[in-house]
This record gives sequence, structure tokens and C-alpha cells, in this order.
Amino acid sequence: MKAKIIFGLLLAVISTSSFAQRIKDIANIQGIRDNQLVGYGLVVGLPGTGERNRYTEQTFKTMLKNFGVNLPNGVRPKIKNSAVVALSATMPPFIKTGQTMDVTVSSIGEAKSLRGGTLLQSFLKGIDGKIYAIAQGNLIVSGFSAEGRDGSKVIQNTPTVGRIPSGAIVEREVISPFTHGDYLTFNLLRPDFSSAKRVADTINDLLGGGIAQPLDATSIRVSAPRDPSQRVSYLATIENLQVDLATESAKVIVNSRTGTIVVGQQVRLKPAAITHGGLTVSIKESLQVSQPNKLSLGQTVVTPDSDIDVNEKNKRMFSFKPGTSLDELVRAVNLVGAAPSDVLAILEALKLAGALQGELIII
Repeated sequence: MKAKIIFGLLLAVISTSSFAQRIKDIANIQGIRDNQLVGYGLVVGLPGTGERNRYTEQTFKTMLKNFGVNLPNGVRPKIKNSAVVALSATMPPFIKTGQTMDVTVSSIGEAKSLRGGTLLQSFLKGIDGKIYAIAQGNLIVSGFSAEGRDGSKVIQNTPTVGRIPSGAIVEREVISPFTHGDYLTFNLLRPDFSSAKRVADTINDLLGGGIAQPLDATSIRVSAPRDPSQRVSYLATIENLQVDLATESAKVIVNSRTGTIVVGQQVRLKPAAITHGGLTVSIKESLQVSQPNKLSLGQTVVTPDSDIDVNEKNKRMFSFKPGTSLDELVRAVNLVGAAPSDVLAILEALKLAGALQGELIII
């Protein structure tokens, strides 16, 4: 078997010119957020792809007991058409009692598939332990699985996870701080002191000085009317204002697993010279059969045989002038045909030598 390792290099270049963005796209309002809900339930109606274990039986018996049916002691129901599941949902802000949410249903046992199942009435609770919604309905499962008697198996996507669109009804609302106090606080999605000041200046240019005050690199506090209807119109105006964000700091981000390299527009190089040598490694493996002689009482043995071939490319050297720009850096890296692992080594060496003006981040 011949194995080859091929690395791909992607250099994504951030635009060199800043552009205006709406405040609603770069910040959110403090206190207005989603809330996560979780629950536990029982899916029934599975075509023999369910499970049979202690906690499934206990859940099944509890369901029957709630309907007034008590099984005799020692009786184990045949419930291969049932499965216990974990439920999860995201409760958006301002959702009201009686409205619906989507529910994700995931098997937590040995069920092979949830396709064709129906979730029975289950509670969805918040982090405070209170019930905020009730879920029930038929599952939509995109994956499927099939298994033969000889043990062969075919699985596509994930058959043990399904979804119920609008499957949960809200029974309790989450109190929002939107109408409380005299201020609204905008939190930037990417903290930056310069961007926070520009957002505050943009709001003050429209509404007057002192309305918006930057508190730190993330938060901008804005005076707001107390009347809820006025506050909605007020916020709708502010969140559509266009802001020219500050330029990001100089960064080089490397994903060592995928070979992706993103170089920020502010990255510069000091005078440096780099020597690059590439290696191509080909590994060929085959199996050799060692057959003993007749009447030797030996055994036939299969042994691996590996053949490794290493080729080294001609080394190349290139130099950078003071203040080398991003474009020149990209052209130089492409010129030597460096693989991601080689580029990472070059960037680390440049950083250690003090020739890379920017932060090197490896993820």
C-alpha cells in the first residue's frame, strides 16, 4: 500500500480597506439573549430500533403509571420500539406564552435509530430548574441505518438525532430587562477600544453629545426613554446606524490541523532571510508470506515489508526588505511552494527572530 501525505495551503487575505457596518451586526444589547432549555423524554413507535435496559423500562413504567396502569412486580415489558432521549431547545428573547419552539431530540441509550418515532409529552427546564416549555410530536430524522445478519452495517448521517419543528409550547416567559432602567448597553461582538469609541461617536452625532458613553472595550452605555413603545423606535433607529470599525491588530492565525493560514492586513516584516527546503516522503507497504519447508513443523507467517523513499527539493533563499507588506509576504511564500507545516515553521522562526510584526496565533 502506498501512502502519500499532501498538504494544502490556503492564504486568506483580509481586505485592506475598512467598511461601514450596522450597529446591530457588530453588537448586541446586554440582557437580551437566548436561554437554553433541556429535558428528558421517551420516544415510542420505533420499528424495532429502540432499546431495552433498566432506565428505559423505568421510564416506560412511569409513563404507564401516570395513565393509571400498574404493571405487576417482576414483569419486564418488551419495549424495543421505545427509546429514552435527551431534549434540547433554545428559547429566544421576548417569546411569549403559547408560542412554539423547535426541539432537538437525541438518543442517550442504545437505540439504533429514532426514525419514525414520536416523542411523548416531556418537560423542558431552564438552569433554575423551572419548567418553561412542554414538548411533544413526531420526529424528523435525516439519517438512516441498515444492518445485515452477517454483521454488515450501513449508516448515513446520524439516525439517533431528530428534530421536531415547533415541537415545544412555551408555558412560562422569561422576564426581560429591556424596559428597565434609563440606559441600554451595547456589547461589541469583537472588543476593541477604538471601535467602542467610534460607535459612541456615531450615536452622539445623531442624538447629541453625552447620549452614548463607551465604558470599556466592549460596552457602550446609551441613554434611553422609559416608555416601552418609544424605546423600541429609539432602538430601531440606533441599531441601523452605520459605523466604520477600527482596523484589527496585526495577527497571523494558523490552523495546524487544516493548514489554513490567515494573515491580517497590518502584518509587517523586518529585514530577514529565510532558507526553505522541502521533503517528499513516499511510503510503500506490502505483505510478505514466509512459507516453511515441508516436514519442518514450522508455521506460515505474514510479515510486513516497508519501502521508504525520501526526496529533498533544492533549497531556496529569499530576503525581505524593511516593512515588507502582506502582498510581498504572500508572493514570497507562494514562490517557494511551501507546505503548511513548512510555512508554520517559517512563521515561528520569524517570530522568535523578532522579524514578524504581529501576533502569531496557532489554533
